[in-house]
Amino acid sequence: MMEYLTLFISAVVVNNFVLTKFLGLCIFFGVSKNLNASIGMGMAVTSVMTLSSILAWLVYHFVLAPFGLTFMTTAVFVLLIASFVQLLEMIIKKQAPALYNMWGIYLLLIATNCVVLAVPLLNAESNSAFLFSVVYSIGSGLGFALAIILMASLREKLRLADVPKSLDGLGIAFILAGMLALAFLGFSGMIG
Repeated sequence: MMEYLTLFISAVVVNNFVLTKFLGLCIFFGVSKNLNASIGMGMAVTSVMTLSSILAWLVYHFVLAPFGLTFMTTAVFVLLIASFVQLLEMIIKKQAPALYNMWGIYLLLIATNCVVLAVPLLNAESNSAFLFSVVYSIGSGLGFALAIILMASLREKLRLADVPKSLDGLGIAFILAGMLALAFLGFSGMIG
């Protein structure tokens, strides 16, 4: 049990994909302008990442590996993720149109988000057990959610600050992201 807790904390904080590996930055910078949209996007990425990792693990271990088709791993995983995102888009469009409008194009970008693809690929590459893969996927998704929510809350506070014109917008956002990355770098080495 302690092994899974360590893995979870490592995925959320120590090895955060956004702030330590710099994956998923497109959505990170695009959606983090609004805290409510960031919370919803964090939940969406976590759910898509977890569900696609579960299905990817099953497909990899019961179809691709036994039949010697591991060379098709990336293509198959991209199709699985795209299917989940399409399903999620249809559900959100019907159930929460305001959230759907807030996310805009970024909802479709989940399908091509490198962090969403990286987790199932890393699970397949490491040949990890099913429960290990699930815990790692949930932790990685919540790590993404943590990073985007922190960034959104900082950017909302920054609207009240007197930012120089040359840094307004993405300029100051990149500086904030760098500071967050440095803060998370302080956790490196704590957990493997």
